[in-house]
Amino acid sequence: MAQLTIFATPKPFTDSHIDLIQQNAIGSWLQLGEDVEVVLVGDEEGYSEVVEQYQIAHQLHVSRNKWGTPLVNSIFMQARKASQNNLLAYINADIILTPDFVSAVLGISRIEERFLIVGRRWDLKVEDEINFEGKWVDDLEKKVRNQGKLHDSTAIDYFVFPRGIFTDIPPFAIGRAGWDNWMVYHAIKQSWTVIDITPSVIVIHQEHDYDHLPEGKPHYNLDESSQNVNLGGGFTKTYDLLDVNLEFAGGRIRKVQLTLPRMLRKIERWVMPQRKEGWRWRLTRKLRQLRRKVS
Repeated sequence: MAQLTIFATPKPFTDSHIDLIQQNAIGSWLQLGEDVEVVLVGDEEGYSEVVEQYQIAHQLHVSRNKWGTPLVNSIFMQARKASQNNLLAYINADIILTPDFVSAVLGISRIEERFLIVGRRWDLKVEDEINFEGKWVDDLEKKVRNQGKLHDSTAIDYFVFPRGIFTDIPPFAIGRAGWDNWMVYHAIKQSWTVIDITPSVIVIHQEHDYDHLPEGKPHYNLDESSQNVNLGGGFTKTYDLLDVNLEFAGGRIRKVQLTLPRMLRKIERWVMPQRKEGWRWRLTRKLRQLRRKVS
């Protein structure tokens, strides 16, 4: 019987490379064993075919903003409707998971009651369909160690939590900046246990372009991203993984060490303004650039 529900809202399965990496991702989730079930939320093109192919659950209806982008609060609500499992995991649909992910999640769930699990991703160029037979995990992790790159602390691609929390989320636009940062901020302010599982788990992000967005540019400067930040309470509430003070390593939860990037992040949070203007914002940007260089 499943204990963990993985849910996602993939992009339309219309672009050949996006189709490939999303099917790789979903295929990896289905290899995680009987403890895991998978739910797709939304009605983008290609969903029905994928749902039928993999025989997975599907919640068709999701609310959208004026730009047509699905809303995070609606996605999370539909995921709860689709499953009775106590553990929920929102995963970006370009993310490959391995069984170590489930082991870490279940291990933490036996220790903590109200928690948020997050972590850094490994960026990897993937151009072929993954064959989920034999030693696919070993082969993939070897490729990551040889060719992959650990992303910095600003991108957060997965969230695992008990179903009883995150029941009141603002109507953020999915796939745009800001909402993932708010998730970490909110959990910390609620005094939930926030844990970084990067030391224990290799989570793989398959690299892709941004052709699905206006002018093919990343989402950071879109109006929807600005709206997300405003909905979350401004830039002072955009936390990242350097704000997480606990990690899961060696089967136990421990405090993270204070490093130069973490010290710079503390200063950055202290000077950060609510809006992108003035000397405080210029200093914030310089601090952010510096900590990325030393990470």
